[in-house]
Amino acid sequence: MSKTNFQVIFAVANKLGLSTVKSTISIASIWTDFKEITKMGLSVVVVFSSIAGYFLGAESFSFSTFLLLCFGGYFMVGASNAYNQIIEKDLDALMDRTKNRPIPAGRMSVSTAFVIAVAFTIAGVATLYIINPKTAMYGAISIFLYTCVYTPLKTKTPIAVFVGAIPGAIPFMLGWVAARGNFGIEAGTLFAIQFFWQFPHFWAIGWFLHEDYKKGGFFMLPTGKPDKATAVQIILYSIWTVIASIIPVFGFTGDLKLTIVGAIVIFLLGMVMVYCALRLFKLRTNKAAKQLMLYSVTYITLLQIVYVADKFLS
Repeated sequence: MSKTNFQVIFAVANKLGLSTVKSTISIASIWTDFKEITKMGLSVVVVFSSIAGYFLGAESFSFSTFLLLCFGGYFMVGASNAYNQIIEKDLDALMDRTKNRPIPAGRMSVSTAFVIAVAFTIAGVATLYIINPKTAMYGAISIFLYTCVYTPLKTKTPIAVFVGAIPGAIPFMLGWVAARGNFGIEAGTLFAIQFFWQFPHFWAIGWFLHEDYKKGGFFMLPTGKPDKATAVQIILYSIWTVIASIIPVFGFTGDLKLTIVGAIVIFLLGMVMVYCALRLFKLRTNKAAKQLMLYSVTYITLLQIVYVADKFLS
C-alpha cells in the first residue's frame, strides 16, 4: 500500500474519531443540562422523603407501589423545577448562582424545557394515579402551588416562602398517602414536620445568598434583610420544627408512633439545629447561615431515617 493510501486512511480514521468524541461530548452535555433543568439532585432528596413516608405508612411492602412512587415523585419534582426555570429565565440570568443554568446560558430553548416539564407532569400524575387517586391529586397540587403561586410570589412578597413550604412539605406525607390511600392525622403530622422545617432551611439559604437574590428581585427573608428580626424567626421556627417532630411520642397521632428512645434522639438532633439558629442570631454571618442550612438538611434526613428505624426496631 502506498504512502498516499496510508495518509488517506489515517485522515478518514481521524475524522471518524473526532466525530465520535464530539458526539460523546454532546450527549454528555445534553444529559448534564437535563439533570440541571429537573434539578436531579434535589429531586432525589425529595423522593427520599416520600420513600420514608411510604415505609412509615406501609402495613406490607409492595415493590410495585414503591417503584411507582419513586418514578412518580421524581417526575413531579422535575416538572416543578423545569417550569420554575422557564418562568424565571430572565431573572436567573442576573444572578451568579443561576446564570449558568441551561436556559439563561442558551444551551436549552424554552420550548425544549416546556416539553420536558409537560411530559414530566403527565408522566408524574399518571404514575401516581396508578398507586391511588389521592396520591396523584396531592402531587398535582404540589406542582400547581410551586409553579403558579410560589414562583410568581418570590419577586413580590416574603410570604412566598410560606406558600412554597406547602408543596415542599407534601413529599413526606405523600408516601403515607401512597401506602394507605387516605389523608389523616398521621399524614398531617408528617406534613407539619416538613412544613415547619422549610422556614429555617430556606431562610438560611436566603440569608447567605441575600445579595445574589437582590439582583433577581427576590424576597426570601421575612424582614427583607438578614437582620436580628429574621434570626429570631429562624430560631422560633427551628423550635417549632423540633416540637412537631416529637409529637408522635405522646400517642396523639394515630398509627404514626414514636418510641421514647426515638423521640430523645430526634430531640437531641433538633437541639443542634436550634443551636445553629442561635449561633446565627449571635454572629449574623453568611458562614453561620450556611452551616445552619447544611445542618438542616442533615436533620431532616436523619429524622426520617430515625422514624423508619424506630418503627421497624420497636
